[in-house]
Amino acid sequence: MRSDEASLSDKEYLRYGRQLMLAEVGEAGQARLKDKSVLIVGLGGLGSPIALYLAGAGVGTLWLADGDTVDSSNLPRQILFDSEAVNHSKAELARERLAAHNPLVELIAINQRLDAASLPEFVAEVDLVIDCCDNLATRQAINAACVAQGKPWISAAAVGWQGQLMARTGSDHACYACLYPLDTKVSQRCETSGVTGPLVGVMGSLQALEALKLLLGMPSPVAGTLRRFDALTHQWQTLTLAPDPDCPVCGLNKEITP
Repeated sequence: MRSDEASLSDKEYLRYGRQLMLAEVGEAGQARLKDKSVLIVGLGGLGSPIALYLAGAGVGTLWLADGDTVDSSNLPRQILFDSEAVNHSKAELARERLAAHNPLVELIAINQRLDAASLPEFVAEVDLVIDCCDNLATRQAINAACVAQGKPWISAAAVGWQGQLMARTGSDHACYACLYPLDTKVSQRCETSGVTGPLVGVMGSLQALEALKLLLGMPSPVAGTLRRFDALTHQWQTLTLAPDPDCPVCGLNKEITP
């Protein structure tokens, strides 16, 4: 959306009235949200609450990317979908249900699994990328595309009772490859270790919260850190991350350019 299209309608004033009361939002902030676009990669347990909250908040354009169909095992934690959604496209159903949730935002379904070859095209279209995917290769591809184009990203993961959250908003922050080298192997996955629905809801909601801050031009305390959450004890661990000068993606002698 162009900035000259971002003035608020009467319907928008009524719909977003509660957040318009916030000093950090107001009319100018709401118009700013209306002018922004976000790519959500993955519409599962993390992406479902994020998409609902960002659509509900009036973010102007949401690009909804997922190449999977709904499986019955998804339903305990993927709150965009119900039993009738099984075997249907997640991206198409998400667009349909978010349009019913808020018809004032633009919704673009991407019914494909994004990878290193396809991501740069979509990253170029948006202001922010939210990583909700379930595999390391896609996370690394998201990171590489965002670093190359100077776009911020927010990433989260959840498995068992453990969640993690991180964000990169500038070159002074570590990228995903600084923390997880490109040859890293995943030791735990939801398919083998399990996960609780409320945990992915918590982590996805935190991603949505940080996304709104960034889109409003506010600083994110998550940027440049890794936050780990233990859902059993409600204990948080925060690690400050410094960029690796030898990182092949963001370092001084970087090797990877999407």
